[in-house]
Amino acid sequence: MHTDIAIIGGGLAGLSLARQLTLAGRDFQLFEARDRLGGRIASVQHPAQQERSLGLEGYDLGPSWFWPGQHRMERLVQDLGLAKFDQYASGAILFETETGEVLRNLGFASMQGAWRLQSGMRGLIDGIAQQLPPERLHLNHAVTKLTQDGKLTFKDGSSCQAERIILALPPRLAAELSFAPPLSRAQLQALTAIPTWMGGQAKFVALYDQPFWREDGFSGDAISQSGPLAEIHDASPPQTALSSGAPAALFGFLGLPAPTRQGKAEAITRAAIAQLTRLFGPKAAQPIRVAYQDWAQERYTAAPMDQSAAGQHPAYSLPAALQDIWHGRISLCVSEVASEMGGYLEGALAAAEEQTELLQKERVDE
Repeated sequence: MHTDIAIIGGGLAGLSLARQLTLAGRDFQLFEARDRLGGRIASVQHPAQQERSLGLEGYDLGPSWFWPGQHRMERLVQDLGLAKFDQYASGAILFETETGEVLRNLGFASMQGAWRLQSGMRGLIDGIAQQLPPERLHLNHAVTKLTQDGKLTFKDGSSCQAERIILALPPRLAAELSFAPPLSRAQLQALTAIPTWMGGQAKFVALYDQPFWREDGFSGDAISQSGPLAEIHDASPPQTALSSGAPAALFGFLGLPAPTRQGKAEAITRAAIAQLTRLFGPKAAQPIRVAYQDWAQERYTAAPMDQSAAGQHPAYSLPAALQDIWHGRISLCVSEVASEMGGYLEGALAAAEEQTELLQKERVDE
């Protein structure tokens, strides 16, 4: 196989770049290590939805929100015909102390003003993929080696020859690839120094027949010093979907360190349901479905260095050492190197936009 541009990674940045290249009539092939597209974007659906013909409500296991002013996200959502809605923000927030005492009526929803998608963020991935030539999308293609003449070797032994190679995957994972000749020490240090956004996080989602917490005057927001969930939010679809029978939902970010969580999914699930019951009452004890996603244990998301979650949002950008890899044959296109909104979905789109502009400029200069 030969191509002008090889994109390694089928997350939002890689797919957005592929979309721009398709619109420009450029030759490319996209290779994704997983058996699905989306990277850190993943959503769970309740099986009964299809039986009830409820549409495509999604409950996010990865990123959940975007915000006014993120114009690339707003434009993409509109272009794909997806339905956005306001994060539910009516009612009081709960606070759980270290001793398990639940304090009520301490304020209002913390994510007021954020937007979500009725399809879940998975709708972005499915919508973009439908616009791409399927023969250019290759799942289960984990890259193991790259050579300076443009050869990509995959885990199964197959290969591809490319003029340009775009690394649309977390920089720390890129550093684990075999490069021939090897990258410089400065380049490897730059790659490994970039934390994978949310790479050390885990998320728990519980689906219910009704958003009973709203009837009790609660927003679904909770902060806990007891855990295992440290931060909880309403993850329900919009009211129109709820009125049609779609499940309501609560989700929480795990407050436990990644090494502590490893191999304890069942115990964490039981503890999370017990915690939701303490906070929101006995109705929370009987979810109709639960989902637990530990991104720190995802081979194609997090590197070992990501086991320690970043204490604050990193100042992302493209380091100088990574601006000219192999005389421009290799470049990065991922949210963590975007010039703005790094780490966010908007940053992934910004990275794809910047890479598209670079490729266009190179073509003009040829």
